[in-house]
Amino acid sequence: MKPVIVVHGGAGRIFKEREEGSRAGVVRAALRGYGILKRGGSALDAVEEAVRSMEDDPHFNAGCGSVLNEKGEVEMDAIIMDGKTLESGAVSAVKCIANPIKLARLVMEKTKHMLLTDRGAHLFAQAMGIPETPGEKLITERSRERWKKNLEPDSNPEEFQNDYAETCLGRTDRR
Repeated sequence: MKPVIVVHGGAGRIFKEREEGSRAGVVRAALRGYGILKRGGSALDAVEEAVRSMEDDPHFNAGCGSVLNEKGEVEMDAIIMDGKTLESGAVSAVKCIANPIKLARLVMEKTKHMLLTDRGAHLFAQAMGIPETPGEKLITERSRERWKKNLEPDSNPEEFQNDYAETCLGRTDRR
């Protein structure tokens, strides 16, 4: 059977000037995942690699390029699931980790837990030898500009984030 992988860049509107980079990033992620499958790798490895590719691409609200929290910091969540066993692992509110999907997978494979958050996730990352990335390296100029606009009186943060691959809350409908 020929391997298949489907990758999407999140939910939300992508403005014309970001369309080419976003499309290229999704294609790149799919090809990286597909390459793993084609070489006989597991679906889990393929998914992790595809997500890692998007976390490293500033066009996506993941890793480098994430929407900033109210303090102007990158604070991320990630979850991964093994479709064969239905095991899953997740992290939330992680900072200074370039690829939270890797940490989520380690939660699934190395702990009894399903979710680690904030300080617990940070300590676990250190114990697993996940390198820290300075928070500033994960912040793009575009993210910083949007954050500043969101601080203005009478601003509508959702309006400024509509062209992100995802909103900072992971959904686009807040009604």
